[in-house]
Amino acid sequence: MALGTLAFLAMGWSETDLEKQEYYIVTIFIPAIATVSYFSMAMGYGLTELAVPWQSQPLDIYWARYADWLFTTPLLLLDLALLAGADRNTIATLVGLDVGMILTGLVGALTTASPGMRIAWWGISTGFFLVLLYVLVSRLSSQAAARSGDVASLFGTLRNLVIVLWTAYPIVWIVGTEGLGLVGLYPETAAFMVLDLTAKVGFGFVLLRSRNVIDQAVEEAAGATPS
Repeated sequence: MALGTLAFLAMGWSETDLEKQEYYIVTIFIPAIATVSYFSMAMGYGLTELAVPWQSQPLDIYWARYADWLFTTPLLLLDLALLAGADRNTIATLVGLDVGMILTGLVGALTTASPGMRIAWWGISTGFFLVLLYVLVSRLSSQAAARSGDVASLFGTLRNLVIVLWTAYPIVWIVGTEGLGLVGLYPETAAFMVLDLTAKVGFGFVLLRSRNVIDQAVEEAAGATPS
């Protein structure tokens, strides 16, 4: 994550246009926040042990992971929204659904009442996610379709990357230690790590390497703005 942050800084270092800088600023903060989150987990500060009545050993809950997602996933959506030329209502809707998804997932992870209650909260979180996907593939995609071919194509690539990767998160959660316990803590943590790296650093490289497309997106946005 730290290397990704430094790479994105280098990619945007010479950019002087304020509108284009917005893409770099948003994208740089995504792995930067994740770097702090993973460092805290590595040092043992982002971890809490949760005593649950249905098993003898406490559950290890990496709460720093949720803190990471609470900030970085809205930034990822903001990158997509910038590329699509989304209106404020669409952005607010996406961010609201995203925050609801993360917070209800955290409640599920910290619930000690019963395994069924944890799964119920997972279901609520997944419900937020499904509505978010609907807005992403309907309203946001329709706005992106009005852009030029290259911009719309890049949006489609990044949107599909987000859909595939984000769909894996609730699956890993439900089969992992915080859900049904079918997968141990270390495989679960490794799976989240790979997903995070791809969804944050991989996403950023795909976006920022397309400098010409960003130029087109900014020019189109400026042309659509009334003088």
